[in-house]
Amino acid sequence: VSGEAEMQVGDIAVLPYENMTVLNLSPKKDIVIKDLKHKKEYRIFPFSGIVSSIVSIVLIISFLLSAALLVSVPEYIVSMLDKSQIYEDEYIDPNTVQITFPEEKRNMIYIMLESMETSFFSKDLGGGLDYNVIPELYTMASDPENINFSHSLDIGGWPVVTNATWTIASIVSQTSGIPLSIPAKRNTYGKTAAFLPGVTSINDVLSQNGYYQAVMFGSDGNYAGRDQYYLQHGANKVYDWYSAMDDGIIPDGYKKWWGMEDMKLYEYAKQVLPEIAEKDQPFFFSMLTVDTHHVGGYKCEICGNQYDEKYENVYSCASKQVASFVEWIKTQPFYENTTIIIVGDHASMDAAYFDRAFSSDYERHMYNCFINSPVTTLNVKERSFTPMDMFPTTLAALGCSIQGERLGLGTNLFSEVPTLAEKYTIDVLNDLLGKNSDYYMEHFVK
Repeated sequence: VSGEAEMQVGDIAVLPYENMTVLNLSPKKDIVIKDLKHKKEYRIFPFSGIVSSIVSIVLIISFLLSAALLVSVPEYIVSMLDKSQIYEDEYIDPNTVQITFPEEKRNMIYIMLESMETSFFSKDLGGGLDYNVIPELYTMASDPENINFSHSLDIGGWPVVTNATWTIASIVSQTSGIPLSIPAKRNTYGKTAAFLPGVTSINDVLSQNGYYQAVMFGSDGNYAGRDQYYLQHGANKVYDWYSAMDDGIIPDGYKKWWGMEDMKLYEYAKQVLPEIAEKDQPFFFSMLTVDTHHVGGYKCEICGNQYDEKYENVYSCASKQVASFVEWIKTQPFYENTTIIIVGDHASMDAAYFDRAFSSDYERHMYNCFINSPVTTLNVKERSFTPMDMFPTTLAALGCSIQGERLGLGTNLFSEVPTLAEKYTIDVLNDLLGKNSDYYMEHFVK
């Protein structure tokens, strides 16, 4: 109803209004209901002070509840209150067990491939596509001289694991045997303060046993505090996009994708590795690729156009590049005494691509391949395991023996000891890892 006319319906009349507002903000004219039969008037707007307060409180509470549900605040509060005992029950402090190195210590090259999943294999090979996008990686993992730990009877890996689903979290999980369970910190944690000062990682263990350790990134090493994590736990040197400019790998000001593309990263590694190998120490060299990062990846000048999806061409190129790099390593004099491990860090975050290419119920797993390992096992198929198991398994691949076969929350996959994922099931373990832990905060963070 608008204008100056009064509207009457039976015995009820609604008086006119102009420029109506809400709650306790008054319009130019009141809205009044007149009971003509009983000659009474009832003002319905503006509200009285009490009614306005009640309506305001109800709306505020409704908005807050809606916002809380939208960002899963109730679930977060429950997880904080519902505490996990997984660390009290299962965590093995590396400082409390005996780790014995072989008389001749082996070198290690640990290649972490950004977002590398077995999903990119064809369905008949255990993947999720109609064609195999990463055949070189499949060939390496299926080579009987190499080792692939798998969730299936074909080439496989570990599933999505709570608090190990982004790069720095996966790095922590693989090297220290615990997830990165830092509330609301994610990629900002550790950049300006101590990074898990209470943790003993594989880098700490190797540092205590005379290893020279270096890590190489194709991006800014300080992103997410990655350089600080490695340096504070025993690494000697961090190579990254900035040092690549200093060392003449790329020109000053060069910037592609996150820093430099993987073809430059591998070139850098080929320059650094022989220098490291000449040191009078065994070495542990880690590197992280970046071209397959979401969204869509970076398609460099050596990538082909075999597939309609750009992302698949990037993965295809990544497979070829790492295979070529491994072949180069095999020609080097240090290879005979060097173990190579190739792993994915976490599942791809390119949700739009996976919505297009995969069914919603497809279970994704991260790639792994062990090359030139001094130990082997027949217990590699139909395993349930996590990135945390890589901590003791990597040491075993260096020829180490580990008292009890467990470190952190991880289990040596070369042993016959069940992993925690096998003991609890992966769903139960993920639930326990997602809960708050006083032990975690008191022993690792503070």
